[in-house]
Amino acid sequence: MADTLAVDTGPSDQAKQADQADKQPKSVRVVLLALMITMMLAMLDNMIVGTAMPTIVGELGGLEHLSWVVTAYTLATAASTPLWGKFGDMYGRKGVFMSSIVLFLIGSALSGMAQDMGQLIAFRAVQGLGAGGLMVGVMAIIGDLIPPRERGKYQGMMAGVMALAMIGGPLVGGTITDNWGWRWAFYINLPLGVIALAAISAVLHLPKKRSQARIDYLGAGLLTVGITSIVLVTTWGGTEYAWTSARIMELIGIGVAALVGFVFWQTRAAEPIVPLHIFRSRNFTLMSLIGFITGFVMFGATLFLPLYQQSVQGASATNSGLLLLPMLGAMLVTSMVAGRVTTNTGRYKVFPIVGSVAMVVGLYLLSTMDTGTSRFMSGVFMAVVGLGMGCLMQITMLVAQNSVEMKDMGVASSSTTLFRTLGSSFGVAIMGALFNNRVQDVMAERGGSLGSKVTEQSAQLDAASLAKLPEAVAEAYKHAVSSGTHSAFLLGAVIAVLSLVAALFVKEVPLKGDGPKADVTADAV
Repeated sequence: MADTLAVDTGPSDQAKQADQADKQPKSVRVVLLALMITMMLAMLDNMIVGTAMPTIVGELGGLEHLSWVVTAYTLATAASTPLWGKFGDMYGRKGVFMSSIVLFLIGSALSGMAQDMGQLIAFRAVQGLGAGGLMVGVMAIIGDLIPPRERGKYQGMMAGVMALAMIGGPLVGGTITDNWGWRWAFYINLPLGVIALAAISAVLHLPKKRSQARIDYLGAGLLTVGITSIVLVTTWGGTEYAWTSARIMELIGIGVAALVGFVFWQTRAAEPIVPLHIFRSRNFTLMSLIGFITGFVMFGATLFLPLYQQSVQGASATNSGLLLLPMLGAMLVTSMVAGRVTTNTGRYKVFPIVGSVAMVVGLYLLSTMDTGTSRFMSGVFMAVVGLGMGCLMQITMLVAQNSVEMKDMGVASSSTTLFRTLGSSFGVAIMGALFNNRVQDVMAERGGSLGSKVTEQSAQLDAASLAKLPEAVAEAYKHAVSSGTHSAFLLGAVIAVLSLVAALFVKEVPLKGDGPKADVTADAV
């Protein structure tokens, strides 16, 4: 059955059809509100949990396994993302999306009830499996409901949710942990998830589908092994194991072999997990690359900017989310403007180009920051990066979805999301390794043996550790962090140049939008 949202009510039902058309805007808004709540769940979780982690370790113990609380979630999310997208294409978007929400909520409830670190890690993996379908489901359903020409109007809403999550996450996490206990960092997902489920169940009606094709289990297995190996390499490399260690080399070998085998098998599978024909579209391939680079830059920036402002500029760690406000505010405003212009004109090529230029310039400006840079100037530099990200974040998904047929909407959304996720993993790992090495070198130069000892375990010191340092060593650490962020952001600027090159080759294909209007109040067929 064609994946269409229009329902033929017949000529005798014209009055009924007109009545549904009158109700449609309200129904669409209700569905979009539920989708935004779900998107918020996906984005808030790690930020809230990250704030609660010291308290969790204090109660459950298992400090040596602390990193796995995040790694298990990240691995499960990345590995399951392509599968959720494909299942949505095969079996219908609504049921698959609601299943991912339910699985995420089950994982959240179990994580809140964990009695030791091993249980928490296992339950976080369950939660991550569900999380893999949240963002994909949101993007694919929006792709089903709203023609690409109209979709730009909703970019500001999605960018706003992202900004709210990044600013409010640490604040909400700290408040919940201090007043209700760390278990509510997970339980808070339950009421929000139930509201989203109820709204989606009651208002969203999409065509029911049932594919006769068998699930590509071999392809799913190879892709899972490949993605897992990549994420483990970027997570463990330079921290748990040296980049040249046997374990990292083994993971690289396994990952490359699995991904090569996956690509080979996808050309032969009856119902491939990721149909390779979608990459024949130049725009889809370019948007995947730009999405990867955007993820690389964005997560690197959100990791090192608060660290720089806390360690060098003396800002409070309590309000760490607010430190990113210039970047996130600029991103929100630009995303809204880009969406409105795209909707009104149908043109979009200018935004990837302008966004990439702003990202390169902004990252270069951030790389010039030193111990004397004022908060105002660093805020201006962040705003330039935010302008670039605002032009890129949602446009990449919009153009990618516009480049495929409706039957491939799910895999297009999941593939674009996966590339952005992998980009963030590489960004944090590579920029982090560069930052750590530079900090340790400068501390050895300026702080002597004591400086080397201070950063021997970690190049990132908390406020309590900084307060205990002798003045000379603390000053050396400020220079070290400044030098480390310089190297990390300079690398980001170089990588962002690739985004600009890719944007220049984007072909401006007219956005689809003259088809039948989406009718989410009609009965499913």
